[in-house]
Amino acid sequence: MLDAHIVKRRRSFTVDVRVRAAAGERLAIFGPSGAGKSSILSCIAGLERPDAGEIRVGETRYFPPPLPLDQRFLAYLTQDDLLFPHLSVAENVRFGLSAEAERKNRDWVAELRQSLGLEALWHAPAGRLSGGQARRAALARMLARRPPLVLLDEPFAGLDRQVVRELIRLLDRWQEKLRFTLLLVGHEVEVVERLCPRVLALEQGRVVQEGAFADLRAKPATKVLAQILAPL
Repeated sequence: MLDAHIVKRRRSFTVDVRVRAAAGERLAIFGPSGAGKSSILSCIAGLERPDAGEIRVGETRYFPPPLPLDQRFLAYLTQDDLLFPHLSVAENVRFGLSAEAERKNRDWVAELRQSLGLEALWHAPAGRLSGGQARRAALARMLARRPPLVLLDEPFAGLDRQVVRELIRLLDRWQEKLRFTLLLVGHEVEVVERLCPRVLALEQGRVVQEGAFADLRAKPATKVLAQILAPL
């Protein structure tokens, strides 16, 4: 279970949000750009330090004090793939796996490779991949360790809609299989709707609506949310 109260001062406002997600739950942090959504994930991942609050994942306290990055058993995928361009796709996917973990997860990595269409690219340098191919490789690397907590920050931005729908389908299947807790940051309605039945809607660092995404669509609490959902 994730239980986080994050207070993070920004230039024009302060993010002050409580995020709770049960083991295996899918939760989206939804809202307009600049609302403070990414700061929440960065604090949980350990890339930013909250100014106050507390972060717990299960029995482990992530903050305070800040838990070192290598002790946070989670996966974090952003718009930037952050692959090592000089390494092959295979080396990127296996990066950070111990010899024992690689042996235990051999069949799982093979499934990721096949399902994500990486077989022909497996030994190619990551620096030569297209945007869609790189995102597939980053997704495989993220899931290779079977993390109990997955953080996604606008993970499909800039990709072709057909590619996005395929990656959503695969991620949906793997979440059902592995039962990891999924925390998604986004403002793309299709992605949130397909992956997360429950949402926290943010504006200016505060939760303005919480509950089922279907309820948010039917009756958005603010004009800003209504504008984001208007194309539907």
